[in-house]
Amino acid sequence: MADHHILLLGPPGAGKGTQAKKLCETYDLDHVSTGDALRANKDMETEYGTPRSFMEAGELVPDEVVNEVLAAALEDADGYVLDGYPRNLDQVEYLDDATELDYVFFLDVDRETLVDRLTGRRVCTECGENYHVEFAPPEEEGVCDACGGDLHQRDDDEEDVVRERLEVYEENTEPVIEQYRDAGELVEIDGEGAPEDVFGRLTDAVDGDD
Repeated sequence: MADHHILLLGPPGAGKGTQAKKLCETYDLDHVSTGDALRANKDMETEYGTPRSFMEAGELVPDEVVNEVLAAALEDADGYVLDGYPRNLDQVEYLDDATELDYVFFLDVDRETLVDRLTGRRVCTECGENYHVEFAPPEEEGVCDACGGDLHQRDDDEEDVVRERLEVYEENTEPVIEQYRDAGELVEIDGEGAPEDVFGRLTDAVDGDD
């Protein structure tokens, strides 16, 4: 089986994490995300300092440091699904130099569907298990199936915050989407419907090229 290099783009609530996990399991790939790579390489030395020095100070890790950490993670992987990066055009340029992508997938989901997905999420206060009031409800409303803890809505899943998050995403990331679209590299995948249906569209796109 080929070692695929896959970039997965999409707004919050599009299902990138779910689809990345499925792709990695099916094609035996590494899941590379910005957050995971930074946590795994907190003490990696760069000319700008370590990720830990910025994270422990409560500061955003600069692009230059994120770039080096991501490049190292991609180099260690035979095949991968990358999500959470690139977030701007400078990172697109860096990624282009650091690796060669086989697929750039964009999960396209209607704005109101994203709002419904994100505002319906509930998280267990005890064990952190995730549920959704419509798509994955617990057996008993407000109670975690796994440990019996209380379920709550996170502050960043409230509707006004969700809509603001989506606005910020579009402002920041639309140029990235357009860059790949203009280059003829972007493959738009319908991200609506059940996760299994979306995954089928992704695998059709991958297997169709094999």
